[in-house]
Amino acid sequence: MEALALGLHILSLLFGLVGLLWVVPHPEWVASLPPIGLQAFSWSMGNGGVAYMVSGALAAALMGSRLLGVRRLLMFLIPAVGISLASELLGTSTGIPFGDYGYLSGLGYKIAGLVPFTIPLSWFYVGLSSYLLGRVALQAGRHWLIHCEAILLGALLLTAWDFVLDPAMTRGLIPFWTWFQPGPFFGMPLQNFGGWMLTGAAFMTAANLLWGKDQPVLNRRQLLGPLLLYVANFAFALLMSVGSGIVAPAGLGLLLGLGPAVGLWWSAPPDPEAPSQPELAAQEAGDRQWAGAK
Repeated sequence: MEALALGLHILSLLFGLVGLLWVVPHPEWVASLPPIGLQAFSWSMGNGGVAYMVSGALAAALMGSRLLGVRRLLMFLIPAVGISLASELLGTSTGIPFGDYGYLSGLGYKIAGLVPFTIPLSWFYVGLSSYLLGRVALQAGRHWLIHCEAILLGALLLTAWDFVLDPAMTRGLIPFWTWFQPGPFFGMPLQNFGGWMLTGAAFMTAANLLWGKDQPVLNRRQLLGPLLLYVANFAFALLMSVGSGIVAPAGLGLLLGLGPAVGLWWSAPPDPEAPSQPELAAQEAGDRQWAGAK
């Protein structure tokens, strides 16, 4: 089920890329579709964003329940959804902490007429993968400040995703939200990224405190799923940004997001069940001796 949900999530991201970067810029192709094709295209444009975020949240929930257990997963999911929703409602109402912005259509039903219900889900699933990768530093540390470092790393990976995603989603052919307060970073205020760091760090801190002494320790094999989830969403944002002619944020995202994410995953301890190279050599030598004796 986990692999199926992740596969559906990746397929929905690819479908969205094709629709937004190829189909939308070619209206003549859309006009040539039969009536059933036009209905399918209209449905996909109206619900594609909902599909990829719901499938991403489902993949993260299944992945989290396997890696963390249901109890620890809920200790992350509830603060992530609750704090991010509160932050988004506050932001769309007052401009704090992100700046003055508002959501358009295409991302599903809006809670209080302001925030699509899918937005807190995206905070949850990208936030979970970001935090689990950021915690690699925690596993090798010995001092208490390493918890703060892991939270900051996780929040940075989450924010780096937005470096790339936000410009494409506001300045692309089909915008999904808009900024009423212009700023120096491709039309958005720098305050936005402070809000992302603050919100991400807040729910990651809440999860860390709720976990208490029951902190998860994950190896490289176990972290492959969170890495794939992060990379898939980062690649979607990257291709959307570059496809919309917005290149500079992609470089910043690679420097602060994708590169560190892969590096953290690689620095995690390998699968403890996998034999080491000396063990493999000894096993091969024993196999040869057994074959010779036989």
